[in-house]
Amino acid sequence: MKHFLNLKDISAIDLRKIVSDAKKRKSKRKKLNHLEPDKDIPLKGRFLIQMFEKSSTRTRLSFYLAIKQLGGSALNLRKDELHFGEGGESIHDTAKILSNYGDIFMFRTDSDKKLQEFKKYIKIPIINGLSPSSHPTQILSDIFTIEEIKKKSISKLKICWIGDCNNVLNSLIEASIKFSFELNIGAPKKYQPNKTILTWIKKKKGNIKIFENPNKAIKNADVVFADKFIGLNDKVNKKKKLNDFKKFQVNSKLMNFAKKNVIFLHCLPASRGNEVTSEIIDGKKSFVWQQALNRAHLQKSILLYCLNKLR
Repeated sequence: MKHFLNLKDISAIDLRKIVSDAKKRKSKRKKLNHLEPDKDIPLKGRFLIQMFEKSSTRTRLSFYLAIKQLGGSALNLRKDELHFGEGGESIHDTAKILSNYGDIFMFRTDSDKKLQEFKKYIKIPIINGLSPSSHPTQILSDIFTIEEIKKKSISKLKICWIGDCNNVLNSLIEASIKFSFELNIGAPKKYQPNKTILTWIKKKKGNIKIFENPNKAIKNADVVFADKFIGLNDKVNKKKKLNDFKKFQVNSKLMNFAKKNVIFLHCLPASRGNEVTSEIIDGKKSFVWQQALNRAHLQKSILLYCLNKLR
């Protein structure tokens, strides 16, 4: 049994195995419909329980499709449907119930503390479907997408992040260390990674640079990431924050500083007109829809990894 909580806690070898397995499985599904299972049905009869404390589109759909294609079944739960959410049942007791009913648990949570408590008490593998500090399934899937499009190892590419230091960027930083790729971060001073993250980067000797000037951050980039400037639960002065990021919008002018064959990615949902223009996200350099669909292929390999079924 293996948990999947943060990229930094998983070996580079295992992360590469997950990505490689996803590539192989996707290549074998060209003639299959969405709900047709893989021929080897490796998780036949297995049951995935998903719990959502935060709204979800791509994570919910991709994990449901993933377990179905592997031969298993899934159930989606909201915290307001459970005693855990509204009735005061402890995480300790909830974890025991989940362990008795399911084979694997995916948790999309508003609290890193809850995630760690579930890990302490649960007897089945747990996957972090998003927490306030990280979004590991998203970034590992994005690495799969980048290598699929660029047809080369991500270690040979320059990656650029334009925007706030949030949970997605935290996982991208961890991925940069694990997969040894160059990462440039462009953000206003007050929205850059904190001292704890910077110390970890230095300790791991990461090839990561931080810029206050977005033009310098994006220069000669092979891949450009953006994300919403205002997070789902951001308790900030939204007008002020948007103004702080005014120069960091990914538009055609900014993209001209990147390589000519640069690709644009966004984990979605997007706030068009803020972090990115419609011209870019709907343009030829954008691969956000392929990026979103690839979540299902990568989630399959994460499920197999957690259940010791990865070949």
